[in-house]
Amino acid sequence: MSASPYDEIRSALDEKGAEAALERLSDQLRLEKKHYELFESLKMLARLRLGLPLLYNDIGDELTEEKRNQLEDALIEVCREVGTLLLDEGRIREGWYYLRPVGDKEPVLRAIQEADLQEEDTLDDVIEVALHEGVDPELGFGLLLEHHGTCNAITTYEQQFSGLPPAKQKPLAAKLLKHLHEELTATVKADISHQEGSDPTEPTLAEIIEPREYLFNTGGYHVDASHLAATVRFARVLDDPELIRLALDLTAYGRRLDPQLQYEQPVPFTDTYPHNALFFQALLGENYEAAMKHFREKAEASDIRREGSLAIETYISLLARTGKASEALDVALRMIPEGVHTMGIAPTLVELSNASGDYEKLAAFCQKRNDMLGFITSLLQSKAR
Repeated sequence: MSASPYDEIRSALDEKGAEAALERLSDQLRLEKKHYELFESLKMLARLRLGLPLLYNDIGDELTEEKRNQLEDALIEVCREVGTLLLDEGRIREGWYYLRPVGDKEPVLRAIQEADLQEEDTLDDVIEVALHEGVDPELGFGLLLEHHGTCNAITTYEQQFSGLPPAKQKPLAAKLLKHLHEELTATVKADISHQEGSDPTEPTLAEIIEPREYLFNTGGYHVDASHLAATVRFARVLDDPELIRLALDLTAYGRRLDPQLQYEQPVPFTDTYPHNALFFQALLGENYEAAMKHFREKAEASDIRREGSLAIETYISLLARTGKASEALDVALRMIPEGVHTMGIAPTLVELSNASGDYEKLAAFCQKRNDMLGFITSLLQSKAR
């Protein structure tokens, strides 16, 4: 009769010692795919090899720096092995739990690409890891849109991503914009085909709807109005002219809706679709003077302490994004009081100084506020150019 794994582990301990016993245990746990137990077994083995107690708490405060680094390296390798084994079984969320301390996204991305997304649990795990854990937010958001719908995607964007810096929002905003524009255009074309007997031939959504008032009779609409408004709002972080054209297209549709479906947004976008249209036109260099006049007036009239910084930051951002960084810096220095929390929409004073090549304004500003750190930073940045 062959010996049981328990007998073999005991024999290894008696004949060769604790390290051999833990190695035999680990081999058996790999064979049986008991990954959580394997993790604990490998941790004990790592501690043993470093001369530490088997049940050491891994904090390592009292260890030498060399010993602490050795322990950390050993535990990272344990995480890597167990995480990879879990990924090999398609257990993506659990695998990422172990690989997250390693900081290695590549095997997780490979596992995601090979995953069977027809399995609902697998799909949810992929979305969780890619989107919410940040392994590949663009991929995760695309899957969320495709499989769970626009409403779910917009809610997720609003709650988790709308407060991030614009650069981190852009891939998600682009996905949402293209998705909703395509959905809306297809629905409008289907309506026209049904009513006219043929598909429209105009190239853009704005041109398609322009002569067809009947599309909006009796409060008609072709996409959820709240989804449309949110998508237009999120699209303001985008820079790609082709995407901005799509956003402008959506404003042309939105302004034709019944007024009750044109949800008001905060200043300077109170007239949602016309004001957002001005914003996108300014970025495209169209109707520029009228657009900037609107946003300048709204910024000048804004009480930042009572209303927040949206109007002022929008104006600063538009100036900076349309090649007027020096003017944007002047406005930021003049309009944003000390100690006021901003939304992160506009570039920082340092970023505006970098873009304009003018650090003297920032240095003088810091000196006036008795900000010596800011003062020296400005001077050093100026010398570094």
